[in-house]
Amino acid sequence: MAFDSLSEKLNNVFKKLRGKGRLSENDIKEAMREVRIALLEADVSYKVVKDFVKTVSERAVGREVLESLTPAQMVI
Repeated sequence: MAFDSLSEKLNNVFKKLRGKGRLSENDIKEAMREVRIALLEADVSYKVVKDFVKTVSERAVGREVLESLTPAQMVI
């Protein structure tokens, strides 16, 4: 049940990223905020969430989307 809720919230985040050719800093910031909230609501450790969001944000900001990937797949 908890995994279903988390999965649904994460899917909603990635739906918002689909269709973009480049991920802007604001796109990543907004998506990571929603991911952070979803993970914290799923009782994931604050430190783990903080480190995860930081790492993904650093890697994703400004990256060109590969031809075969959507922006949502890039974040994943």
